[in-house]
Amino acid sequence: MKALRIDAVGRFSYVEIERPRPRPGEVLLQVRRVGYCGSDLSTFRGLNPLVTYPRIPGHEVAAVIAETTEGVPPGLKPGMAVTALPYTACGKCPSCRSGRANACQHNETMGVQRDGALAEFITVPWEKILAAPLSLSELALVEPLSVGFHAVSRARVTAQDSVLVFGCGMIGLGAIAAAGLHRGARVIAVDIEAGKLALARKAGAAHTINSGTENLHERLVELTGDGPGVAIEAVGTPATYQAAVSEVAFAGRVVYIGYSKAPVSYDTKNFVLKELDILGSRNATPADFSDVVQFLIGGRYPSSETVTRTVSWGEAGEALKAWSESPGSITKIQVEVT
Repeated sequence: MKALRIDAVGRFSYVEIERPRPRPGEVLLQVRRVGYCGSDLSTFRGLNPLVTYPRIPGHEVAAVIAETTEGVPPGLKPGMAVTALPYTACGKCPSCRSGRANACQHNETMGVQRDGALAEFITVPWEKILAAPLSLSELALVEPLSVGFHAVSRARVTAQDSVLVFGCGMIGLGAIAAAGLHRGARVIAVDIEAGKLALARKAGAAHTINSGTENLHERLVELTGDGPGVAIEAVGTPATYQAAVSEVAFAGRVVYIGYSKAPVSYDTKNFVLKELDILGSRNATPADFSDVVQFLIGGRYPSSETVTRTVSWGEAGEALKAWSESPGSITKIQVEVT
């Protein structure tokens, strides 16, 4: 069967690999559509510290069930449209023992620590399958939106909160939608791309700030007085890591999703003086996936506008290369696999 592989930094190839055979308890999926994640871009650019080469990328999956095996519940049938949780859990590490398997110490995400979904077929344990009455494009958006939903859950956001979100890429949009449209909070979105800020408003942001042309602190004082009660960082730069702590209100909550590409230095007195809750957020839980599915079924999220490009299989490699050359102009690329 066909697959797309990242062979080394900046290099990809189309390859023929053996079609997988599902074991008992697994489902064979015919992959129909895959979204490129920022981690796939980092792999292509040589900036993903968790990946080894060569690697088949992709973990934002829309597929149909091609075959089931012994032990798979009868409710999962061939022909059903599904998405999949792309993470593993060892069941033994401190995270797993505490019920937070999404942060498993030994997690292997499809397309990162193990080969991903940019192939005609993949096998997945049935427990990782989620069927939903959504379009293929929406099914492939469930995983990235779930990451933002998980961060908002970690922040304990309520309708009474003001929430500052740094970054209006795919993960930031998930946090904006979860906090604003889903939980009813007042969201302030920050980015340097005007187009992404416009999309953030459609995704649930009440206010937007272009930090490239506006004074972030002054605008936040104008909008909130004392600062936002919650700050969610979905960019991954030292400047936004620091700004989250500086701008959040006293007794506020800070959640970090983005991986900073360089070491971050802090004036740590803000941690203590403000008595902040500073939290990390990793991957997503089955509950987050279910929340996103129900949210998308409700039709309030601008799914079609989130997908910047949909490309054919033959265009998949060049689309990844083009994204690497102009990352700021892209929110989401999806590949039609079969």
